Amino acid sequence: MASHSGIMTVIERAARKAAPRLRRDFNEVQQLQVSRKGPADFVSQADQRAEQTIFEELSHARPDWGMLMEERGEVAGDPNKPRFIVDPLDGTTNFLHGIPHFCISIAVEEPMPNGKREVTTALVYQPLTDESFWAERGRGAWLTDQRLRVSSRRDLADSLIATGIPFLGHGDFAQWSRIFGAVAPEVAGIRRNGAAALDLAWLAAGRFDGFWESNLKPWDVAAGMLLVKEAGGFVTDFRGGDRAMERNEFLAANDALHSRLHKLVAGALR
Repeated sequence: MASHSGIMTVIERAARKAAPRLRRDFNEVQQLQVSRKGPADFVSQADQRAEQTIFEELSHARPDWGMLMEERGEVAGDPNKPRFIVDPLDGTTNFLHGIPHFCISIAVEEPMPNGKREVTTALVYQPLTDESFWAERGRGAWLTDQRLRVSSRRDLADSLIATGIPFLGHGDFAQWSRIFGAVAPEVAGIRRNGAAALDLAWLAAGRFDGFWESNLKPWDVAAGMLLVKEAGGFVTDFRGGDRAMERNEFLAANDALHSRLHKLVAGALR
C-alpha cells in the first residue's frame, strides 16, 4: 500500500469531501442554474459549491497558505509558504451536458531556494469512477496504491494522442489546425475529451501516449504536469523547451514519442 505525506492526505480529504455533492448535482444537471461568465465559458452552482467546500477544508488545514482557484482567483497567503492551485471542476462543459468525464484537480506549489515556485504535490480525482491519481515530487505517480508509468509505445503509428480543440472565444484555431494536420496522419488516433487535467492523468497512467494543447490556465495543468513527470514522461512547450507555463503551450509524452511529436509540432509552426 503506497503511503503519502500529510499534505497529500489534506488535499485528498478536501477533494473527497466535495465529490458527493458533485455526484448529486451531476445526476440533476438539467435542474442546475447556470450563468455565463464569458463566451462559451460557464460556471454552475455545482462548480461554486465544490470550490467553497475545498476552500474551507484547505483553509482550515493550512490557514497561512495562499490559493489560486478557478472561481475565487488569487487568495493571499504567506508568500514564503506554499500555495494551493485548485480547479474544483475541470470539464465543466462536459458536466453541464451530462457527459461523465470531469474531475477535481488540486496541486501544491512551493517556493524554491532559487526564488522560483515548483509544484511538489498533485491530485486529480474523478468523482464518478472514484479514481485518485496522485503524485509527490521524487516519489512517483500513483492511481490509489498502484504505481503509474507512462506508456512504453515507441512508434507514433501505434499511439493515441489527446488534445483540446479551440472553441468560441478560446484559443488559436489556425495554429491548432496546422498541428493537427501534421500529427493526425502519423498516429493511431486523436481524442478530445474536454478535461485537460484528466488527459494528463490518463497520459501518466499510459491510457494516452501523448498530449498537446495551448491556452490553458495553471489550475488546468499544474497537477497533471507533475503526474506525467513523476510517471516518467516529459512536459515541454511546443518548441521542446521548459517554458510551458510561460508560453502557455503544453506538449507531453514518453521519452521516445516526445521528440517525434515535438518535431511534428515545431515543423507545423514554422
